[in-house]
Parts: sequence; structure tokens; C-alpha cells
Amino acid sequence: MTHGPAPQRVALHTRLKPGKEAEYESVHAVIPPELDTALREAGVRTWRIWRNGLDLFHVVEVDDYAAMRAALRDHPANVPWQARMAELLAVEDDYSGDDTGIGLVWELPVKE
Repeated sequence: MTHGPAPQRVALHTRLKPGKEAEYESVHAVIPPELDTALREAGVRTWRIWRNGLDLFHVVEVDDYAAMRAALRDHPANVPWQARMAELLAVEDDYSGDDTGIGLVWELPVKE
């Protein structure tokens, strides 16, 4: 059962520091409960991450991506998580920009 308007679907690309693959996957095996709560309260419905070598591909379904980033920027559950991610990622996300994700080029239309 869905509630409200359809979520935004945002694709993201991040890159790991060499040698951090196993550690990144280990850290993501179970995220802190307070981060899970913060993400959901910020409107995140799903967040999936795929890895190919050092490249990470994320698909986020969220009510409002810009509002989510604003809500999480200084959130006490997200700040330490982002500090931990900064140890693993080639470029850290400091939530300061107007990130909109990767632009959609094409998708298979839904047939009804």
C-alpha cells in the first residue's frame, strides 16, 4: 500500500578508496538503528547500493531528495556516519552542494 505521491528515484555514483571494498560492505551489513530512523524520517523509502570494483551505484527512492539532504546535513545520526564513510570513499559528501544525482537518460516504459 502506498501513501501520497510517487517518490523521486535518484541515482548516485560514489567511489571507494582502493582496498576499502570489504570494509565498506562490512559497515553496511547493518547500519545503526538511529541512522535507519533518520533516513526514514527524512522521507527515504528505499536505498539500494550496488558495487562494481571500487564504483558504487545507489538508487534512492525518497519523497523529496533535496529536503532529505537538508534534514540529514546536521542530523546527529548522520554526521558520524558520514565521517565513517569519509574514511572509505574517495570523495566524501559533506552535504553542502545542490546535488541532484545522475541524470536519467532512458528507461523502459511501463506497459499497461
